[in-house]
Amino acid sequence: MASLPKQSLVWVIGNDTAHVVLVPMGTEELSREVAALRCGLDAAAWEIKGTMSCRQLLGISRKAAGPLPFDLSRAHALYGALFSPLKDLIEGKHLLIAAVGPLATLPFSVLVTERPAAAIPDAANRYAEAAWLSKRHAVTTLPSVASLASLRLATKTSLAQKPFIGFGNPLLSGRNGADRSAWDKESCPKNVAGESVRVAGPSLPDGLAKLFRGKLADAQALRRQSPLPETADELCAVAGELSAQERDVNLGSRATESAVKALNEKGALATYKIVHFATHGLLAGETESVGAGAEPSLLLTPPNVATGADDGLLTASEVAQLILDADWVVLSACNTAGAEKGGAEALSGLARAFFYAGARALLVSHWYVDSDAAVKLVTQAFSKLRRNPAIGRAEAMRRAMLAVMNDTSRPTRWTPAAHPSVWAPFVVVGEGGAGR
Repeated sequence: MASLPKQSLVWVIGNDTAHVVLVPMGTEELSREVAALRCGLDAAAWEIKGTMSCRQLLGISRKAAGPLPFDLSRAHALYGALFSPLKDLIEGKHLLIAAVGPLATLPFSVLVTERPAAAIPDAANRYAEAAWLSKRHAVTTLPSVASLASLRLATKTSLAQKPFIGFGNPLLSGRNGADRSAWDKESCPKNVAGESVRVAGPSLPDGLAKLFRGKLADAQALRRQSPLPETADELCAVAGELSAQERDVNLGSRATESAVKALNEKGALATYKIVHFATHGLLAGETESVGAGAEPSLLLTPPNVATGADDGLLTASEVAQLILDADWVVLSACNTAGAEKGGAEALSGLARAFFYAGARALLVSHWYVDSDAAVKLVTQAFSKLRRNPAIGRAEAMRRAMLAVMNDTSRPTRWTPAAHPSVWAPFVVVGEGGAGR
């Protein structure tokens, strides 16, 4: 898909056919529609200052209490513009989608294939009744059209013997420096499923320039970011699903940049089929104010003193120097699917760096994730793939989305699981081969 100022082009390429459709929606209109839909998915979008605020886009004076107002009619109209002329060609297909510009910032699973009864359901749990595209299609995102050939040419049978390694729950003490919740989860509990999990809220947009001193991160400023003890639950649950060794779940004091690099230097990172990071993420665009050295990064446990080898941030350039033999890299951090400034690339440099390092596929997120849902989505996807490897990662993720969407066990204090902000943040990125 490609957007132009006044119109867009959608290509559908099958095994032996190719079709192109001219869509009468240009970059400006697509940007507006995608932004309006993201207002119903990403709470942080309401805080972003720009030419059109969520209140202006949705025509409301203030956001009502309760779940975000995701507009089903708008999602159906966008589906109609992009896919309706090609509906018969894609029926029953696994979709591999390469999108640029504004469309790169929206998971296609939230488009609606049939006209909804109401734009905003009268009860949030009725979102489950919508004709989501995810009910019909597994979707894999491609960094670009050309990447399909390069990724498939590079794909080979993994020689990795170990199932899983994870890094998360960095030791962060919060803004007041007194939060010790991360220190309470430096090992896996015996019963992860019984643990309660809270929502990981955004904490990094406040004073990003203060996180750096020259080209190195300010370790003390990093340490005062919001802790993420719930990420320990996610990593431990996935490790349990894959029958991984507990020593391969690196939490708290073991989730450091130094630990990642040491494993890489020994060649040990290349022995794991799944590599999983669950932490805060930063896009380069969020840190451009710091000047030289600003890169998309993953936040790990900060050292006492920042050095060139370990300043608490694993940057894209450092990721590119890793040697992986991973079937899947999971980046369970905020906005790891986000396009860089300008939208020319569909993924952050961080995600692209993991492909360069040897990942065959990624799982990345489009917004701040409800951590309870993240545990369920990720663990169920791995469970379904383990039981039936032939379905492939995208189909496993689709089934996990539907399971979470229809989950009625969530406490009433949370946004209902049927709401797309809960079940739709993750996308599978890669070559899309079934069973790979």
